[in-house]
Amino acid sequence: MRQYGLIGFPLTHSFSQKFFEEKFLKDGITDAEFLNFSIAHISELNRIFKEYPLLKGLAVTIPYKKSVIEYVDEVSDIVKETGACNCIRITPGKKTGFNTDVTGFEMSFKKNLEPHHTNALILGTGGAAAAVEYVLRKLQINYSFVSRTRAENRIAWQQIDKAVLEQFTVIINCTPLGTYPAVQEMPSLPYEFLTPKHYLFDLVYNPARSRFLLEGKNHNCVIQNGYEMLVIQAEENWKIWNA
Repeated sequence: MRQYGLIGFPLTHSFSQKFFEEKFLKDGITDAEFLNFSIAHISELNRIFKEYPLLKGLAVTIPYKKSVIEYVDEVSDIVKETGACNCIRITPGKKTGFNTDVTGFEMSFKKNLEPHHTNALILGTGGAAAAVEYVLRKLQINYSFVSRTRAENRIAWQQIDKAVLEQFTVIINCTPLGTYPAVQEMPSLPYEFLTPKHYLFDLVYNPARSRFLLEGKNHNCVIQNGYEMLVIQAEENWKIWNA
């Protein structure tokens, strides 16, 4: 039995397990299973490697996309550049880290881009934000991170006003704000200054329309959730695990 899995914490509403169980059923794959490993600390990963010797691959989610790099033997060039890993291929004597968030985000994000979408705000600074940053650089879109304090290439949340939103017409939510069950949460932004020129992308996929995206829809913005990105990266993971 081939084993695959997901590490993260918490994993109360895992996309990956449901996706792969349905994939195995649809594709007639009977010799594989997908397991959830909800671990409170990344150091527990070594125990998982020992206890599950049949593991062929792992997906990695919040909050371990950066810290997991210490637990693999080799990483792809994209992982080196982003400092984030969401996919591990396990072969005899070697664990290799990849970043398929980059492919998932790029393919889902760029189809809605317009010529005036030249400046982006990245909400959050975690592992997913690193993949978003990589793609924006590749697409030659200027960007600034939004975080609690102001720093180089970072804007503090309280600094965002009408003038900032006039300049930054792309807003990408890389925080978990608004994820089920906390569906009333949303990033703290002056939504009243949104216009039809804005493009709001939310990595949150559950609910399909977060409060962040609903605010965008109310102002006739282009909106996109993270579901398609997740599907693309999951299929990329499968290719890598079985290469």
